[in-house]
Amino acid sequence: MKTGRASDDLWLICAFRAVSFSGMQFWKKALICVVGVELLGNASGVVTFLSVDGWYDTLQRPPGTPPNWLFGPVWTTLYAMLGLALALLWHRPTELLLKRRALKWFGIQLGLNLLWTPAFFGLQRIDLALVVIIPLLLAIGWTIRVAYPVSRPAAALMLPYLLWVGYATYLNVGFLLLNR
Repeated sequence: MKTGRASDDLWLICAFRAVSFSGMQFWKKALICVVGVELLGNASGVVTFLSVDGWYDTLQRPPGTPPNWLFGPVWTTLYAMLGLALALLWHRPTELLLKRRALKWFGIQLGLNLLWTPAFFGLQRIDLALVVIIPLLLAIGWTIRVAYPVSRPAAALMLPYLLWVGYATYLNVGFLLLNR
């Protein structure tokens, strides 16, 4: 079966409409997105929990490293904000191409986010984690850029996440330099 660009777009539009739940109330979309992002983020965080009292405690820490107890509340808050941003992008009636681009980049940055914890804590590879976090930081910035025309509040909700991951990038570089 030959598929051209137009038929691919038609298939994508039909698939998007089938799963868009266009009539669903915003609060339901928000609940689905917040719970989904929290579950994904916390599943990745299990690796952290298993490593914090062992390997991580042996590392030299860069200046400004926060106490371990702070990471859980910060990530829980950031994941909730990301879930709400995703719901806003999903719910916003806008041009399909803009929405598709924003949702694609949201997925890319979230995927990179979920890779960082297993790289740093699970594999205990600070260098590999740095290879993940730099594209993550760039992807977050680009996601905010492409989300802005779709939903300014969604883009704004991602700004604290961008700042935190920028800070985490500094920490990642610091851990690498201090623990060669």
